[in-house]
Amino acid sequence: MAVYFDHRIEAPENSGTPFLIAWHSTQPVLAVGSISPVTGGSVSLYHQHGDHVELCRIERSCSPSVLSWHPSKPVLCVGWESGEVVLLAHPTGETTPLSSNTHTACITLLEWSHSGGRLVTGDQAGVLALWKVDARGRFQGTHIVKQDYGKPLTCCIYRPTAPTEDVALLARAAVSGDENALDMFNWKKAGRGSTRQDTLQLYCSTADGCVYSVDERGRSVCVLTVEGAVQKLVYVERKAVLAVVTDSLMLSQFSLMPDGSAHELSKVKLSGRGGQNIDILWTESGLLITAAGEPLIRLWDLEKDDNYILSLEENLGFEKGELLNCVSYCPTKEILAAGTSKGRVAFWRMVTTDNAKGDSTTQWKLQTPTDVEGNVSQLQWGSSLWLLAVCTGTSVQILSEQLMCSHFSQQVAAVQLTPSTISLAYFSTDTHLMLRTDTHVRAVQVAKDSVTVWNGKYVTVYEPAGPTLRNTGSFQCESPALAVHEENIYTVEPNRVQVRTPQGTVKQLLTFSEAEGNPVLLSVCKAYLAVGTDTAHVRVFDLTRREAKPMCNAKSLKEVIPNLGALRSVKCNASGNQVSILITQVNGRPDHKVYFYDVDMDTITHFDFFTGRPPSGFSQSEDGERNPCVEADLSGRCPVSQFWDETEPRLFVCEAAPVNSDLQQDSQSEKADVLVVTFFVTQEHGLLLQDSALKPAGLQALLALDAPYYYYTCKPGEGFEVGEPCAAPQMVVRRALRDFTGLENCDKPTRDALLNFSFYLTISDMDEAFKAIKLIKSEAVWESMARMCVKSRRLDVARVCLGNMGNARAARALREAEKEPELEAQVAMLATQLGMLEEAERLYRSCGRYDLLNKFYQACGQWQRAIETAESHDRVHLRTTYYSYAKHLEAMGDSTTALSYYEKSDTHRVEVPRMLIDDSLALEIYVNKMKDKNLYKWWAQYLESQSEMESALRYYEQAQDYLSLVRVHCYLGNIQKASEIANETGNRAASYHLARQYEGQEDIGQSVHFYTRAQAYNNAIRLCKENNLDEQLLNLALLSNPEDMMEAACYYEDKNLHMDRAVMLYHKAGHVSKALELAFSTEQFGALQLIAEDLNENSDPALLARCSDFFIKHTQYHKAVELLVAAKKYHEALQLCLDQSLTVTEELAERMTVTRGSAHLSEEERKNLLERIADCCMRQGNYHLATKKYTQAGNKMKAMRALLKSGDTEKIVFFAGVSRQKEIFIMAANYLQSLDWRKDPEIMKNIISFYTKGRALDLLAGFYEACAQVEIDDYQNYEKALGALTEAYKCLSKAKGRNADDQDSKVSGLTHRISCVKKFIQARR
Repeated sequence: MAVYFDHRIEAPENSGTPFLIAWHSTQPVLAVGSISPVTGGSVSLYHQHGDHVELCRIERSCSPSVLSWHPSKPVLCVGWESGEVVLLAHPTGETTPLSSNTHTACITLLEWSHSGGRLVTGDQAGVLALWKVDARGRFQGTHIVKQDYGKPLTCCIYRPTAPTEDVALLARAAVSGDENALDMFNWKKAGRGSTRQDTLQLYCSTADGCVYSVDERGRSVCVLTVEGAVQKLVYVERKAVLAVVTDSLMLSQFSLMPDGSAHELSKVKLSGRGGQNIDILWTESGLLITAAGEPLIRLWDLEKDDNYILSLEENLGFEKGELLNCVSYCPTKEILAAGTSKGRVAFWRMVTTDNAKGDSTTQWKLQTPTDVEGNVSQLQWGSSLWLLAVCTGTSVQILSEQLMCSHFSQQVAAVQLTPSTISLAYFSTDTHLMLRTDTHVRAVQVAKDSVTVWNGKYVTVYEPAGPTLRNTGSFQCESPALAVHEENIYTVEPNRVQVRTPQGTVKQLLTFSEAEGNPVLLSVCKAYLAVGTDTAHVRVFDLTRREAKPMCNAKSLKEVIPNLGALRSVKCNASGNQVSILITQVNGRPDHKVYFYDVDMDTITHFDFFTGRPPSGFSQSEDGERNPCVEADLSGRCPVSQFWDETEPRLFVCEAAPVNSDLQQDSQSEKADVLVVTFFVTQEHGLLLQDSALKPAGLQALLALDAPYYYYTCKPGEGFEVGEPCAAPQMVVRRALRDFTGLENCDKPTRDALLNFSFYLTISDMDEAFKAIKLIKSEAVWESMARMCVKSRRLDVARVCLGNMGNARAARALREAEKEPELEAQVAMLATQLGMLEEAERLYRSCGRYDLLNKFYQACGQWQRAIETAESHDRVHLRTTYYSYAKHLEAMGDSTTALSYYEKSDTHRVEVPRMLIDDSLALEIYVNKMKDKNLYKWWAQYLESQSEMESALRYYEQAQDYLSLVRVHCYLGNIQKASEIANETGNRAASYHLARQYEGQEDIGQSVHFYTRAQAYNNAIRLCKENNLDEQLLNLALLSNPEDMMEAACYYEDKNLHMDRAVMLYHKAGHVSKALELAFSTEQFGALQLIAEDLNENSDPALLARCSDFFIKHTQYHKAVELLVAAKKYHEALQLCLDQSLTVTEELAERMTVTRGSAHLSEEERKNLLERIADCCMRQGNYHLATKKYTQAGNKMKAMRALLKSGDTEKIVFFAGVSRQKEIFIMAANYLQSLDWRKDPEIMKNIISFYTKGRALDLLAGFYEACAQVEIDDYQNYEKALGALTEAYKCLSKAKGRNADDQDSKVSGLTHRISCVKKFIQARR
C-alpha cells in the first residue's frame, strides 16, 4: 500500500491565486500560472518538493492563459491574455518572446509538434500561426504559416506521420554488408534524415464547430463541421479516425480520406452535463473520461461500445454530495485520479481479470483518498510515476507517492496510516494507539517500550504513557536505514554503522572497509543485527552483550551469486546463524531466488521460485514424491518480501508473486494470487518446505512471522473475520499458522512440541516426531497434528493422531479410503473428516478423481457444484447425480424442481408417480403433459385398479398397450371389439390373450386363428390334433419349431395317414434318417428325391451309401455319383462314371481330390486316386483336367503326354518351362518340331532352347540339318544352310552317342555335306 506526501509549493510573495499547472514530460519540473489583483499575472517553476526555481519566473500585468512544455527540452511556452507568447528556459530563466504583432487577442492554443520542431499558437480572434523552433528551443525567424479564421480557436492536434527506418537497425544491416543500409545510415548520421519526421499536417477547431486541416505550405481546408463549440480533438492513429467532442457532449467520429476530406462514421450524444467547465480526458486504450462537477465520473469505451460511471464511497472517507471537478490518468500505473469539491483526491486503480472463457473484464477499484485544502480545480500526473500536482483555489500541492512504512517486533506492530499518522497495535495487551507526528514519516521501528520514527532528516523516539505516547528524544540524522534493539538505535553513514542512544549520542561505531562498502540495509531479529552494503557484502552482529560484536567477517555475495546487481533485503534469524537475502539483478529486475547464507558454515544456498524447487542436492526428495504438485504451485514466481520467526530460528517465510505481475510492494498488496511460503532452514537438512498457501483474501501484505501467527497489514476495517474483535482503525491482523489452527492460545511447551513435530514430520523422522509429542494429552493438539498430516500426506502418522483423538468414524473412513489407488484421494478423505473441505476439494481435483469430488460436493450439500462437476468431468455419474439431487429436493419439499431433475435422471416414469400419488389431479396433469407411453400405461393401470374402465381404456389406447386393451374389453364382455383390435394391430400378446378367451368359449377356429397370429404354434397344433384338423396341422407345423414338426409327424405316422406329410415333417425337423426310413418303407420316391438333395458330406456315410444304391437301382447315376463322393467312396464313384460313361466334370474331380495330409487316405492312396481320376479324364478326352490331376499326383511325364494330346502349344511350352525335366524338354521339342516351325521363329527358338536344356545334342543336330535342308529346298539359300550345317556339326561333335562308329559315320557324312555346300557356294560366286 502507498501513501501520498503533500508538498505545498513555496510561492514568492504576492504571487496571487494559482490556476494553471503543467508538468514537464520527462523532468520533475512544474510550471504554475497565477493571477493577483495587485501585481497581475505570473508564471513560476518549481521542483518536485515544492521549492521555487529562483531565476525561472515571468511577471506581466495581464493573466497567463496557456502553459505548454517542449516535449523533450526544458523550455516552457507561456501564452498571455494580451496575445504575448514567451519561451522560458529552465534553469537559466532565459526568456524569448515572439514577434509582438502576430497575436493581439488572448492566447487559446499552444501546441508543440511531437519532436518539438514546430509550435502552433492561436488566439481568441481566430489567428493561427505555425513557428519553426531550432534544436536549442529558440524561434527561427517569423512564422512559416499564418491563418485568420475569425472565430476563437479551441483545439489543435498534429497528425503524426509513419516513423522512418530505425537507425540502430540500419547500423546492424550496414555492418552485415548491406550497401543500401550503409548509404541510408550515412544519410541519417550526416543529419539529413531523422528517426521520425516532424508532422506536416495539423487540425484545429473553432468555436463555431469547424475543423480545419493545415499544412506547412499554408493550405487550410475545412474538413468537417459539427454543431457547437469543439471541446476536444483526438486523432486515433490506430484507426486513422478523428474524434470530435463538443461542449454539448456530442461525440462524432470521422474517417479521414486520402484526398483530405472526412467521412462521418458515427455520432452519439454522451450522457452528462456539458459546458465550458467540463474536464475531458482521452486515454490511449480508447477510453473517454469526463468530469463535469457531478458526484460521479463518466467513462465511454469506444473500442467495446460500452459506458459506465465511477462514484465515491462514503465508507472510505468521502462526504455525501461531494462533486468531482477534474480528472487525470496515469497509463503506466493504470491509476485514475480525480479532484473533488471538498478538497480530496480520489484514486481508482484499474484491475483487469480473466474469466474461465478467457475473456478479460476491467474493474476500477476505489482507493483511500488523500486530503488537500480547498476546491480542487486541476490535476496532472508528473514525469515521475509518483508525482501528482493538485491545484486548488488557494494553492498548489505536489503529492509524492511513498510506500507505506511498517514494522513488527516483540508483539508490537506499527503501520503508517497517513503521511503523519502511525497505527500501533500491542498484541500482548490487546491495546491500540495512534501516533500523530508533525512531519511526514518515512520510516518506523518499534520495540517493546518505544516507537522510533524518521522523516528523512530527524529521528524521534516515543514511549507509551498510558493511552498516549510521549516524545522522549529527537536528533538530526539523514541515515537511509534505521534499526532499533532495546535502548539502542542503529543508523548508517559512509562505511560504518552508528549505535546511538535515544537522544542521538553515538555509543559505538561498527566500521566497514572501503571494499566492504557503505551499509544500506539494517535488520534486527531478536538479539542479532544483519547489515547489507552497497557492494553486496553482508555481516551479522551479536547484540546480546553491552557492545555489538561481529559474528563473522563481511561476506562478499558477488563472488558467489552471478548477475548480482544490488541487495534488496537482508534478514537474519533468531539465532544469528542464517541470513536470507533478496537481490536485484544487473538489469534492474528482482531475482526470482531467495538466498541463504550459513554464517557458521560460510556457505550460500538458494530456493528458486521460478522453477519451484531448490538446487539439486538440496531438495527434499521424500516430500517431492509425496507432493508432486508443490513445484507447479511455486513455479513461475518471484519473492517480494521475507521474514524470520521472532523466536524460532528454523522458521522462515516469504511472499512469492507471479513473475509477470507488478512486483512493487504497493501494487502487490492488491494481488490475490500471492503465495505465502514457509520453510524450515537448518544446517543438517538444508531447506525444507513446510507449507505454502495463498495469502488470505482482503489482506495487503505479510508483516511478520511470530509463531503461532502470521501478521498481515490490511486496510482500515478490512481483513477481519466474522466475530473477530476489531478496534478501529486497526491495520494489522494475525492469522494462525496451518499447524496451530485451533491452538492459537497454546502455552510455550505445546508450541515448541508442535514445531518440533512439524519439523521432524517434514524430514520423515517419525521416531523423533512422536517423541516430541508423546507427553501431549490435548485432543485439540492431536487434531492439529492430524491436519499437518494432510499437508505432509503422512497417513501412517494420521492414523496415530486419529486414534489419540478417539475419532473412530474418521479412522474407519480413512481405512476404507485406502482402497483408492491415488494417495491424494486417500488424503482428501482424511481432510474431509477433519473439516478441511477446501484442501479436500483441491486434492480431489489434483488427482483427477472427479467421481469422488462429485460425491464430496453432494455430501457437503453443494449440489450445483456437484452437478457442474458431473456435467463437465464425471458424465458417467451424471444421471445418478441428477437422481440424488432430486431425492434431496423432494426431501426438502421442493417437488417442482425435484420433478425436473427426476426427468433429467430418466427416472421420472417411476419416481414422479410415486412422489405425486397423493395428488391425483397433479399427477394426471403431469401424465397428460409428458405424453409418455410408460406414464400413460401406469396411469391406466392405476385407473383400472380404481374401476374407472372407460378412462383406463382411453389411456391404454394412448399408451398403445394393446394387450391391456384386449384384456379389459374381454373383461367387459366386448370380445368382438377385442378381436378387431387384435386383428388390426397384430399384437402377439393381445392375440394370445384373445385366443385363450376363444378356447375357453370352445370356438376352436377363432382360437387357432389367434394362436397363429400370436405365433403360439404349439397351442394351435395342440388344438388341431385334439379336433382332427389335419389340413391346418401341416401348415402350422411347418411354421413352428422342429419339436412341433416332430410331434406332428408322429401324429401323422400314428394315424397311418398322409405318410408323405410325415416324411416331409421329419425331413424339415432335421431327422433325415427317420424320414428316409419312412420313405423307403412306404416307397415315397418323390419324397426320397427331395431328401437326397439336402444330403452332403456331413451326412451319415451309411445313409449316403444306401441312398446311392437306391439311385443306382433307379438309374439316377449322376445323383448316385454325388452321394458316393459325399460318402468318400471315390473309387466306386469313378468306377460308376466309367461303367455308365459319365463325364467327370472339373467340379466333380475337385470334390474327389483329397487334400494332402488327409486322415481318410494315405499319401500313396491319394496319388493313386488322382491318377485314376486323370486316367478317366484321359479316356473322356479331357486332357487339360487330366494334366492337372497327373500334376497333383506328381506324375509329370503323364501330365506332359496328356497335354501333348490336347495340342495346346502355349500350355505345353509353359509346362515344359516350369517342369524343368530333360525328358519333358525333349518331348516338348519333339512336339514343337511337328508344327510349322518354318513360319514361326518363336517355335524354332523354343525347339533349340528345349533340346539344349534337355541335353539332346544329337536331336538338336538333326533339327539343324532339317533347317539346312529347308533353306536349300525351299529358298535355295545355301549361305544359311551352311550356317545351319555348321551348327549341326558343332552339336554332333559334342554329342555322346551310344555307338561310336555310328557317331563317326554321322560326323563324316555331315562334314562331307558341309564341304559340298561350300564348294557349291564358291562355284556360284
